[in-house]
Amino acid sequence: MLATYSQKFILPTYLVILILLNFSCQQPKRESLKDEFSSDFRIGVAVNGRQITDEVDGADSLLHLHFNSLTPENGLKWSRVHPEEDRYSFEFGDAFVTKGKELDAFLVGHTLVWHQQIPDWVFQDQEGQLIDAELLQKRLENHIETVVGRYKGDIHAWDVVNEAFEDDGTWRKTSWYLLMGEDYIAQAFRKANRIDPNSELYYNDYNVWKPEKRKAILEMAQALRKQGVRIDGIGMQGHYRLDFPSLDMIEQAILDIHEAGFDVMVTELDVDILPRPSDFDGADLEISFAESERWNPFKDGITLEKEAELVRRYQSLFQLFRKHSDKISRVTFWGLQDGSSWLNNWPVRGRTNFPLLFDRNKRLKPGFLEAMKPE
Repeated sequence: MLATYSQKFILPTYLVILILLNFSCQQPKRESLKDEFSSDFRIGVAVNGRQITDEVDGADSLLHLHFNSLTPENGLKWSRVHPEEDRYSFEFGDAFVTKGKELDAFLVGHTLVWHQQIPDWVFQDQEGQLIDAELLQKRLENHIETVVGRYKGDIHAWDVVNEAFEDDGTWRKTSWYLLMGEDYIAQAFRKANRIDPNSELYYNDYNVWKPEKRKAILEMAQALRKQGVRIDGIGMQGHYRLDFPSLDMIEQAILDIHEAGFDVMVTELDVDILPRPSDFDGADLEISFAESERWNPFKDGITLEKEAELVRRYQSLFQLFRKHSDKISRVTFWGLQDGSSWLNNWPVRGRTNFPLLFDRNKRLKPGFLEAMKPE
């Protein structure tokens, strides 16, 4: 008796399905940072324009696999997005939002008010003279209204003000401060809240592990809250070194920020492995030293011992962050891979640094995820 058409093909089709299912089950699942910490906090990364427009081989696959939050490293800073008084440039910002939607990522805008990477025209008139507080406030509000307004509903949070304090807790004497006084911070947060009341609004700074600086930041933020100004969280920039600051110092900062009533974000995380010409910490871009062989010991590649030391430092940091995952909502790396890190040119220009978890070949450095698995 001849088999029907369906009888001829039902068995082969069934076998093909079984083979495919078996093959897929045998494929090892690729380990992912965002999966490992999915019940703890978001895993973010700072990106540049080439990384979000698929111009860098391998960048897109890293973003999809490992990260559920994106921050622009430089693309939304004033000098990039608003270089001239009557001209805005939204090419990066639009691409950033497109990539964020593709990844279903939590997007953080960085930054609305900072004293660096900002054009001179913001503080000057056409003759190059300093303007008064009233005009500066108007320019500040126009900038925030335009930038935040364009991305309302697409960018979920903003670093509204960045680095307003010195390490000793005194006000940084920036043009913002000298022309508007302390009030510039309140004005910036008020305007951002009016334009997008549903976005999260943060203050962001480095060396928050220093007690004097942290005290000043929290006193400022709490005072503004009493005035009805909304500040949702404090970003602790994580520009650390291999052996400093101590975990106890970092932990105390987490506890103090949380106790003061603010969300905690670990932002701008990297670990500098190179020696420095002087003993300073933080991320002040005004500090700069000329290229020197003395301060570039790994120009031909990192040693296995030093890489293992770096991974152990990251393991200890993330163990601390995981311990306080009820207080920390996000941990963001400041760069996707070693080759794109700003630390290749700070504080000494032209060095070869290895401060991130992904190497120049975009491979996760061995041992980190394995050590984070629960025993």
